[in-house]
Amino acid sequence: MDAAFAEAETAAMRGEVPIGAVVVRDGIIIGSGGNRTRELNDPTAHAEVLAIREACSREMSERLPGADLYVTLEPCPMCAAAISFARIRRLYFGAADEKGGAVVSGARLYNLPTCHHAPEVYSGFGEVRSAEMLKAFFKEKR
Repeated sequence: MDAAFAEAETAAMRGEVPIGAVVVRDGIIIGSGGNRTRELNDPTAHAEVLAIREACSREMSERLPGADLYVTLEPCPMCAAAISFARIRRLYFGAADEKGGAVVSGARLYNLPTCHHAPEVYSGFGEVRSAEMLKAFFKEKR
């Protein structure tokens, strides 16, 4: 989770919403990313998507069975779907996102009958740190 927080801090330094993610298999980081939506002018450039893209490229596969994703904030609907499509084994996240989350908040994508793959989900890892980082970022922006 520390590596995900490092990605979030780097994203904040770029002026992006401070969210970071890493994909891990067998204790090795195979993909990482921090939000880059503004930098790339790309609404899909969320931390989770970037980390999954890098991991898939490295593994030369569109699926990542046996891989785990660590992210500082509960994934949104787009990212939750990408996690499902990539067949991520376990999802670990920091703070819940009541407004934009889709795992334990909002749509709860993995509980829907149309969801083909649901990872094991573990929340609250670095929850306070994540929430404080986001609050500080948005306070500075206002």
